[in-house]
Amino acid sequence: MTDSKDLREDRDRLVDAADADAYVRGICFKTGPPRLLGVELEWLVHDVRDPVRPVTPPRLAAAADRLRALPLKSLLTVEPGGQLEFSSQPASSLASCVTEVSADLALARAELSDLGLVLAGYGKAPWHEPPRVVHDPRYDAMENYYGRWNDAGYTIMCRTASVQVCVDAGYEEPGPLGYGRRWALAHLLGAVLVASFANSPLHMGRPTGWRSTRQACYGRTDPGRTLAPSDRLDPRSAYAAYALEAPVMVLRSDEGPWDPPEGLNLSRWTRTRRPRPPTVDDVAYHLTTLFPPIRPRGHLELRMIDAQPGEEGWLVPLAVTAALFDDPVATETAYRTVKALADTAGTAPAPRNPLWRNAARFGLADPELHAAATVCFAAAREALPRLGAPPHVLDAVDAFRARYVDRHRCPADDLLDRMNGKEIRP
Repeated sequence: MTDSKDLREDRDRLVDAADADAYVRGICFKTGPPRLLGVELEWLVHDVRDPVRPVTPPRLAAAADRLRALPLKSLLTVEPGGQLEFSSQPASSLASCVTEVSADLALARAELSDLGLVLAGYGKAPWHEPPRVVHDPRYDAMENYYGRWNDAGYTIMCRTASVQVCVDAGYEEPGPLGYGRRWALAHLLGAVLVASFANSPLHMGRPTGWRSTRQACYGRTDPGRTLAPSDRLDPRSAYAAYALEAPVMVLRSDEGPWDPPEGLNLSRWTRTRRPRPPTVDDVAYHLTTLFPPIRPRGHLELRMIDAQPGEEGWLVPLAVTAALFDDPVATETAYRTVKALADTAGTAPAPRNPLWRNAARFGLADPELHAAATVCFAAAREALPRLGAPPHVLDAVDAFRARYVDRHRCPADDLLDRMNGKEIRP
């Protein structure tokens, strides 16, 4: 067994470009039978009596302290704007993932209720602009980096929330559950998921013109770390090239700020070895600062789904995505369905291609995306009993289909319906 000293020595090992390339190829796609599932749930935190009123930083800090003391199985993290993220442990089934995360959320909600707070499921803060409340060198450097572009990156950091579903990369071999097919599926199905679960149509209480303003923000910021890699190479080669060319966002230092020199990407850093020689650990950290719509981390992390309304809204994207990736029959149906969307997507990478932009702007009002969603939801619903989905999960999927998919709607439309041409009142 490798001891901690060996691990430290490996992390501190200096790397050149070839080493960095090999590291990314080796760590980002770990293949084998799809058997594990996970979910990362980001939530905004609102005052239970007056959701429009911003929650002060001291109240957010008190809430985080209370939640950290709970016996949670999920990993709890506090995002820069005070969003709370619950990251599940890898689960061997959909049922066990749902059971563990639901129990954690129940504990958290009870504790927050005692403080007059509630977890709020919106893809973007709809009524005010939360300031940054977590201050550390990483987020200082990220804010400075994003400031070179526009306000979209800062909005993503501090004012957005999501449901991120994690599925295994898949088999090494070709086929419906092979990693190459699953990678391609994710980049087309991702637009259907954006459209189906879009839930961020407001800024400061007014419509933005997008059903998913959160996704629109990803389309506006640094393309070097938020666009999908090239589809002209195999996934490992494409992501290694992507990571090497991506600008360095954060350069850790024992002293002073963590801002890197402008124009420094990982490839140049490994060649010049300036401002200091990079290590294995630096490459690993660099990967945590890349935010494409599908991020390979050994497994595939699908990052495009807005946070959902209601206490159990998150169950639906988790269940539907799990079914479409891990049930062979549903996977084949989904792949045939979304493959037809490739012509609309064109050659530009997600999320800046026409398919993803239509998904973010129109949701399921887009006829092509609605047709694909109808087929995919039906395939997922048929597969879920085979995956052992609990009855309340099946009920949640049925209710979502009836409320939204069957009616060419997404959760954002509920918020827009409440506008009536006036500033929203919750």
